[in-house]
Amino acid sequence: MPRIGRTGELMWLRLFQGFAQPPGTLQRQLCDMLVQAVAQGFLAPGAALPASRTLAAELGLSRTTVTLALQALTDRGILIGRQRSGYFVAPPLPAASIAAQPDHQALAGGAADWRARLQMQPSAQRNIVKPTDWQGQPYPFIYGQFDGALFPFRDWRACALESLQPQAVRRWAPDHLDRDDTALVDQIHRRLLPARGIWVERDEILITCGVQQASFLLAMLLIGPDTRVGIEDPGYPDARNNFSLRSAHVAALPVDGDGLVLGPKLAGCEYVYVTPSHQCPTTVTMPLARRQALLAMAQRDDFVVIEDDHESELNFDGQPTPALKSLDKSQRVLYLGSLSKTLAHGLRLGYLVAPAALVRELRALRRLMMRHVPTNNQQSAASFIAHGYHEAYLRKLNRVYRERAAALHTALARHAPTLHAVVAQGGSAVWVTGQAGLDCQALTERLYPQGVVVERGDIFYQTGAHGQQQLRIGYSSIPLERIEAGVKIIGQALLDSDTRL
Repeated sequence: MPRIGRTGELMWLRLFQGFAQPPGTLQRQLCDMLVQAVAQGFLAPGAALPASRTLAAELGLSRTTVTLALQALTDRGILIGRQRSGYFVAPPLPAASIAAQPDHQALAGGAADWRARLQMQPSAQRNIVKPTDWQGQPYPFIYGQFDGALFPFRDWRACALESLQPQAVRRWAPDHLDRDDTALVDQIHRRLLPARGIWVERDEILITCGVQQASFLLAMLLIGPDTRVGIEDPGYPDARNNFSLRSAHVAALPVDGDGLVLGPKLAGCEYVYVTPSHQCPTTVTMPLARRQALLAMAQRDDFVVIEDDHESELNFDGQPTPALKSLDKSQRVLYLGSLSKTLAHGLRLGYLVAPAALVRELRALRRLMMRHVPTNNQQSAASFIAHGYHEAYLRKLNRVYRERAAALHTALARHAPTLHAVVAQGGSAVWVTGQAGLDCQALTERLYPQGVVVERGDIFYQTGAHGQQQLRIGYSSIPLERIEAGVKIIGQALLDSDTRL
């Protein structure tokens, strides 16, 4: 499309089709088109727009729609309305003087050596990678992603609209410095934590951008170069990587069918990171007796337990086991909870429970990073919990996930019998182990062009030498009716694979 400055030469319908941003009302789409046309230079500063009647006829819109759009852009300062003359593109804002384009060849010799300046290299760490186009694949056995077919859009929209009322905006719009939204803290304090058997004071709760930020804050504040930290192996890669940035003494602790093994490797640990509700990634649940034994060891050997209450709400086979924090009598458990994992992973909302003195320092550290978690999202989430929408959504998830988990186990037994699946009390994924010689990375790469997305297991281990025979197969994002067809493809790939002995 040529860049033109005279409105008489513009093909308005073509601009509207090219620059409008659906979905939205026709008025909003017309506003978007005009904003883009101005920003990209198709409408030059000072250019006159056609009369509203003419523009409406060109675009097939009502004159009222066009008039309202032009007035809205005038209010924003993008257009200027002149009585009896019509609308014109406003002049650009004064810009700072722009230097000439740099001569990159001349600068090359004096460029900073950024690699030499790095104090650490987080990009070199081994971590989970998810394909960006997973939603376009027919068989997304992917863990930890949003399922639009299940999300309660109407309920969340109602809560979001509540947060846009003038009185609500006045509460969340100011800079809160290091404070959290009192409504969300209150809902966590009165509703979410008591459901896990946890009773604490409000000053023992900190809102975070998910469990991942909570583990980062704890690593920054508590862990030094010589601190010994134990983490499950296989375990949560992001937590392991956070700790590894701070200490060279991150110990890989073995896991069995009951979760973390309470063995000699715990000796000497100052902190132990554990996922007892649904172990990440094996999904097994730590029984009550082992939880009590872990707390007894923590008190005897003077270490602190960091409890990531991973997917505790997704418990569709029996009663939930009490949280470690609910059994803690000596404040040796730091508790990490999440709203993102059940509500929407992109929401990035979690919370940390710790002694008030520690929360005070964590809050000060968080302020240095980002002040506080966006308070508009906090208010929406607080309303979502207060109105009972969150509890209703969890009931729905548990019902749907129970069906999907059963279908996945049945399909694996029928079409991929060489994959041994762990049977869990809940969660949103199945951990499977194949025969000796299976190369999980090669298998995932072979499956992806066929539209099947699964996660390789080796990434959950501290060293890549382990987990080559294992996969995590999620069912939170794949419709029930597609599960068997996707597993058939997995089974056929296993039969055809050269990596299978």
